[in-house]
Amino acid sequence: MQSGGDEVKHKDDFYRSEKKPSEQSKKTQKSILDRLSRIEGQIRGIKNMIENETYCDDIINQLEACRSALHSLEILLLESHLKNCVLEQLQDGDLEVIDEVLKTIKKITR
Repeated sequence: MQSGGDEVKHKDDFYRSEKKPSEQSKKTQKSILDRLSRIEGQIRGIKNMIENETYCDDIINQLEACRSALHSLEILLLESHLKNCVLEQLQDGDLEVIDEVLKTIKKITR
């Protein structure tokens, strides 16, 4: 982290490390992108349901399914972040990352 509170802009938004991503990281990225594509399809489906004046309870059920998919994606991304970015920063002696992770966990557990 740079002094003055400025966030460091990383070459690749998915990875903090300048190292070449591992096969495991590539698999995680593919899984995240696949899930996002499914969620995108769910959102389009919900939009169509609203345009077609589908019964509200059915729309609400689809919204909940979408919310659940987003939450699962959050968990997957957090796991990847902990195993890769956070671990590397801790190994480099950057203990500030602990506060960052705690703040993130508080956000997703509200």
